[in-house]
Amino acid sequence: MSRRRESLLKAAAEVFFEQGYAAASIDAIIERAGGSKRNIYSEFGNKQGLFAAIVTGNADKALSSLPIDNVEKRDLAETLTVFGRHLLRIYMSPTVIGIYRLAVTEANRFPDLAKAFYEQGPGRTTIRLAQILEEAQKRDEIRMGDCRHLADRFMGMIRDNLHLQVVLGLRPPPSEKEADEAVRSAVDLFLNGVRISRHT
Repeated sequence: MSRRRESLLKAAAEVFFEQGYAAASIDAIIERAGGSKRNIYSEFGNKQGLFAAIVTGNADKALSSLPIDNVEKRDLAETLTVFGRHLLRIYMSPTVIGIYRLAVTEANRFPDLAKAFYEQGPGRTTIRLAQILEEAQKRDEIRMGDCRHLADRFMGMIRDNLHLQVVLGLRPPPSEKEADEAVRSAVDLFLNGVRISRHT
């Protein structure tokens, strides 16, 4: 990403989070980042395009830790742990917390905004993780099942109530030790479950 684009998206995020999506204006973003309306409209289309670009950029960061190439050479538990740690850091970052609050707050008035948030963020991440799980099924590493559903479940376990508590301002983001413990627990539960196997 060019410095100019990165600076513009950073300024746009700040304005969105401070003023709310509805109140935020392209003029306010330009005042903070510089540039012109013509440049913004030619690159992003409109205000919603700017918001979608912010979400997409953060989704790209989350997906960067989950490559598809040569996945059969990796241990699934290790893959999920690395991805889970990375995903939790993204979830807890000030920008993504702000995006989440904004999308939830504006969902009723701007359903397209909420849709863009889901499709470019959590939706993309779920699809990529489902591909990883499908490869694991082909290797008989996990039992057969709906991989999209399984991916949704794993992402929910990573977010847990911890994410909600941070979003609501009830606590600060977790420390690195807390995050590692949360991810290890989620991976263990996801792969092994909680029921004790009983053989007759």
